[in-house]
Amino acid sequence: MGDTSQAVTRPLAGVRVLEFSHTIMGPCAGMILADLGADVVKVEPAPAGDKTRHLPGFAAGFFATFNRNKRSLAIDLKRERGRAAVHKLVETVDVVLDNYGPGTMEKLGCGFEQLVHVNSKLIYLSLKGYLAGPLEDRPALDEVVQFQSGLAYMTGPPGKPIRAGASVVDILGASFGVTAVLAALRERDLTGRGQRVGSALFESAAFMMASHMTGGAATGETVPPMTARKGAWGIYDVFESRDGQQIFIGVTSDAQWRRFCDEFDLPDLLADTRLQTNPMRTMERSWLLPRIETVMASNDFKTVTGRCEAAGVSWSSVRQPEDLWEDEQLLAGGLVETSLATAELAASDFIRDSLVGVPGLPLEFGEQRARCDLRRQPPQSGEHTREVLQEGGLEQSVIESLLAEGVVAGRDVSP
Repeated sequence: MGDTSQAVTRPLAGVRVLEFSHTIMGPCAGMILADLGADVVKVEPAPAGDKTRHLPGFAAGFFATFNRNKRSLAIDLKRERGRAAVHKLVETVDVVLDNYGPGTMEKLGCGFEQLVHVNSKLIYLSLKGYLAGPLEDRPALDEVVQFQSGLAYMTGPPGKPIRAGASVVDILGASFGVTAVLAALRERDLTGRGQRVGSALFESAAFMMASHMTGGAATGETVPPMTARKGAWGIYDVFESRDGQQIFIGVTSDAQWRRFCDEFDLPDLLADTRLQTNPMRTMERSWLLPRIETVMASNDFKTVTGRCEAAGVSWSSVRQPEDLWEDEQLLAGGLVETSLATAELAASDFIRDSLVGVPGLPLEFGEQRARCDLRRQPPQSGEHTREVLQEGGLEQSVIESLLAEGVVAGRDVSP
């Protein structure tokens, strides 16, 4: 789907990762590492597998989206032999990724302090709700920290806070976690030692609030929600064309304002002494915006967008997620054809065998977009149990015993 001529980039080829995670934050971090070439093994509870596979409703796409390019090992860490098998695998891996609740991996004998004795070069990524501090043992969710950090307050209308329309904190926290892993791998190259690194939901959400915090400090005013904010630009709004289509237009510089007025034939506004600079235009929004709304409503959508393009101002139609499948910019980078079949949902939730195009990593290397090297579709639970254990150095007889006792599970149980 889209252009497939871009170079495949695997800068993390040779890095081995064990991923203990579910839902979005951990799987997203693992997927980023996998897309960049790392060998990522998703460790799932045996025999049921990752519960994310069964999520309905708006979460039905979670598993398919964030688990490509991974192998799956299904193992019961509540049993001593399961823990022993993981410890054996850790001898040969570079990174362990932990996105379970606070203290869970420690209770299972697989926390950092327990695993670093097995492999002193291990990088252990802990993805939690909170970094070290008074709340470090409290569980959290993306939505919870959006309210706690002020993000929900800034997103909704006054008095009606609402979460952002995507799991932005999970994904940002995952990205920060990957950043920490890459830094730790580089430091290990210099010191020969591994370490624990961490990222968290709350601190990631708070990071996004920094400009609002400083903005309030700079103005000496309480920061209002984005829907009630004082405009920083004179024209920075959604308008409607004559044929009923919505378009966002941002005119953010004085040069853009001059071109905008020229393209839309507004010489009176261009000459108006009250509108000569952007700060001046923001002070006149009460009458300026209705005038611009009238102008947009007198033109059809094609005319409005054509003139905005000619003026060199920022603009976009108001779109829905489904529209991205026809977006020429996104298609130029290529979509990743991802199978929905490994998510174990009711048949009514989607066409079980369908492939769906999803965006790859938003990265460039050199002058080329990084094309996702789709080596594996999201795995079935335990699909690679046997081969992962074999690569980890477990004897064939031991593997057969673990399978027979139900300590590990998988589709590849026959010799």
